[in-house]
This record gives sequence, C-alpha cells and structure tokens, in this order.
Amino acid sequence: MRTPFDAELEDRLCRYAAIDTQSDETRNSAPSTDRQLDLSRLLVAELHEMGAADVVLTDYGTVLATVPATADGPAIGLCAHVDTAPAFHASGVRPVVHRDYDGGDIRFVDAPDLVLSPDALPYLAAKRGDDIVTASGTTLLGADDKAGVAIAMTVARHLLTHPDLPHGKLRLAFTPDEEIGRGVDPRLPDDLGVDFAYTLDGAQAGEIEHESFSADGATVTITGVSAHPGWAKGRLVNALHLAARIVADVSADGMTPETTEGRDGFIHVYEVSGTAAEATIKLILRDFELDGLAARGALLRDACAAALKAEPRARIDCAIRPQYRNMRYWLEKDMRPVELAHAACRDLGLDPVPVPIRGGTDGSRLTELGVPCPNVFTGMQEIHGPLEWISVQDMALSARVVLRLLERAVRAER
Repeated sequence: MRTPFDAELEDRLCRYAAIDTQSDETRNSAPSTDRQLDLSRLLVAELHEMGAADVVLTDYGTVLATVPATADGPAIGLCAHVDTAPAFHASGVRPVVHRDYDGGDIRFVDAPDLVLSPDALPYLAAKRGDDIVTASGTTLLGADDKAGVAIAMTVARHLLTHPDLPHGKLRLAFTPDEEIGRGVDPRLPDDLGVDFAYTLDGAQAGEIEHESFSADGATVTITGVSAHPGWAKGRLVNALHLAARIVADVSADGMTPETTEGRDGFIHVYEVSGTAAEATIKLILRDFELDGLAARGALLRDACAAALKAEPRARIDCAIRPQYRNMRYWLEKDMRPVELAHAACRDLGLDPVPVPIRGGTDGSRLTELGVPCPNVFTGMQEIHGPLEWISVQDMALSARVVLRLLERAVRAER
C-alpha cells in the first residue's frame, strides 16, 4: 500500500541516484571528488526552496541546514552521506522502479543475465506488493546512502510544511566521503550543534544500530631488488612474490570477509598493485573489540616480519592507521537516543532490531567525537554492487519512525 511519502521518496531517490557521486580514497581533497558537490549543491538549492534555515555548504564539503523548533526539546541531527562506494561502477546510474512487486525474480534491463531472486533473498520475498527500486544492472544504485539523503530531505520538507507538528530544533548534515572513512571532519560536531543525532544509513526495517566495527586501515609497501629476468638468479628480489606471501599469511586463519559473519572480525585485502620492483598491499582490519583489532594488526605485522626474514634484501613498510571505533563504547553510557528510536519503532508496530553493524557509519566517528549517533534503517539491500535494491515503502517507514522519535523527544522534555 502506497503512503503519502512514497512518491516524494521515490522521486528524490531516483533523481539523487542518477548523479555520480563516487568518492576516491587516492585523493586527499575534501571532498575527495568534485562530482560529490553536484549533489551537495542541488541539496542546498532544494533546502532553500523548502524554507530551511542556516543552509550552508561548508568548506569541507558538508551540507548543513536547520528546521527550526516548534516546541521545547533536544536539538537532534539527521545525517546521511552523499558519496557512493568506489567498490563498483557508479557512473551513468539508471534507476528502475519495479512497481507493485509480484514476488518473482527481478531482472535488469541492461544486464539480462543478472537476477534478483526471492529464493536467495528472504527479505525480498517479504516485499511482495512494494515498489522496488534497482539500477539497470551495470552500476550500483547508490541507495547507500542516497536513500538516507532522500528520507532526511522528505522529513525536513514535511516538518516545514506542517508547523503544527511539535519538534525541537532539527539539524541536517549531508557529508561527503563516508565510503572512504573521511565523512566526519573534526569541525562537524561543533558545526552541527546538537544534543544527539542519527545516521540514516541502515538496512532492514526495524534495525536500530548502536554497535559498529572498530576499524583500522593498513598499507604495506614492499621494495624489492630489480634485475633483468634473464640474468636475475641471485639478484632479483620480486616484490610481488613477497606481497603474495603476506596476503596468504594474513588469510591463512580464514578470517576474511567472505568467510565470516555475525560478530566475527576479519582482515580484508582489497587492493594489490605494483611491479617486481615495488608492490603495495591495501587492507582493512575489522573487529568489534579493540583487543581483537589489535590482534589483527599484530598478525599483519608478523606476516610482514616473516616475509622480510625470508628475504632480508627487501624493504617492507607496514603502516596501520585508525579509522573509527565501535560506537557502543560511548552509547552504552547513555542509551537514551537508542531507546527513543526503539520506542518510535514500537509506536508504529515495528519490532526494533538492535543488530551490530558489520561496518561503520559517520555515526561511529561522530559518537567518538562526542555526538551520540545511533544508526536508523533505510531499507537498502545488497549494497556496493549491481544487485542493490530498496523498497520505497521501507523508506517511508523510516521517515515515519524519524518523525515519531522527534515527537517523542519533545514529550520526554515535558
């Protein structure tokens, strides 16, 4: 059944998804790609048009805006990121709406052999009658996190056109570069100016997440000894061979993304590049607990040390850098923002599901920097690839949960 929010959410998602906003970790600018600003500037124009206050595009690439309070209550933030993941093609996205989903296989207009099957995806099977949005089969959709952007914008417009609805000050933040771990500039917490916030960056309806991975990134640089292959005996030190050894060692315990689930951590090798003379390995290290994260760092360093011991003529540098930490460490000290979202779900007949995120959000970093920020579902599924899809009705339910928690926050102040 379509709701009053459905048409607006569908329109916003499809328009936003068609704009290429892929981020790029190899660039140090903020945002990392100018194309992200195409969407950010559009959001600025739309926020002005709907009557939002304090609309600004900061010099670090975040769009900020205010929906003024209509009642006394805490200042609350809604956050979503405009960038899409570098993991798959994101240029030329063609959103396709599968109206009133019939419960069967979904095929893609530009990739006929690609299939979304309800037999393999129980959550999709439960969405019979919903309006399902996919891309055309050759790109990701970008519902991660343009669904969150669409939900926040729809909530803002609804509040601005219904000034009779009681709510405290609402602040919006649309960040760049979340997918490469650089979405939260150190200035954002002060610029946002809220008591607490929510990222709209979750998956299945009802999921309210207050735990995330703790995360480090790592780069291993291997410098070998170059020599002509015809006269290489006793001279050549092949950096690619050493890279292969290190990759094999860090994967030997089976703790890789494709073999883990639930609360398992992992080491993920996501790029190996170079030549026989010099090679680079890029990895991410993930665990829900800090001691587990430290153990994965130790495993990587041990693998590098073993490779160097086997070939001391090489030079191997292992640089591990912090990315974000499990937001549970801070949120468990004051669970009121989480409990507020749970109560809003229950008000709408939806059971809240407190699952741990096998990843991170801007909320992980915001929470660490002093702005408690749990994560709220949007409905996005199969993200970072061509099978990505979302139910418009899930997005509408997310918008209703947000409106309900804003109302509950005011009532709690009385």
